[in-house]
Amino acid sequence: MSNWIIFSIGFLAQFFFGARLIIQWFKSERSKQVETPSIFWKLSLIASILMFMYGYLRQDLAIMLGQVFIYVVYIRNLQLQDQWTGSNRLMKFIYVGVPLIIAAYLIFISNLRLDYLISRDNIAPWLVGFGILGQIVFNARFFYQWIYSERQKESSLPMGFWVISLMGASLILAYGILRHDPVLIASHCFGAFVYFRNINLLKKSFAEA
Repeated sequence: MSNWIIFSIGFLAQFFFGARLIIQWFKSERSKQVETPSIFWKLSLIASILMFMYGYLRQDLAIMLGQVFIYVVYIRNLQLQDQWTGSNRLMKFIYVGVPLIIAAYLIFISNLRLDYLISRDNIAPWLVGFGILGQIVFNARFFYQWIYSERQKESSLPMGFWVISLMGASLILAYGILRHDPVLIASHCFGAFVYFRNINLLKKSFAEA
């Protein structure tokens, strides 16, 4: 498959990731506090599927693992917002059926091997480790957010979520530069601005409380 098709899939994934941030940012600016709209999680699910496909086509284990680990958190947040049961059948098929189809393809059809993903013929092992570390830190924000939301009994994006986002984005940005990956570089440069802005909004709300 040609590089322009692969990068197009990656940028389409980042379009959805970026759209969720822009919507969340605009809603937060209007209310002068950090908002957590349900569309944030719905767009996250679609973007995650596309980003996993991009990682597979790029033969990038770090990207693939990053999407697998966090997928269930997106669904759980929709459940906390009572938006999961209201999803139509087509969207539920996309959210659940498509990942299952992809998993079946990887297990029974694809000839891509795990040992190749971490071999020197594909990418330096230390760089794989660095990319996975970046994904672990970046995705830890959602596990933090998940635990926080479960305790609060509602889906929300607390201060810790944005701080961890900034740390993880910095690592993945460095990884993207080392991998010469324009998708990762573009997305995490933009994301950092939104993370900073949400941190400032939360600081103002704490000061006014």
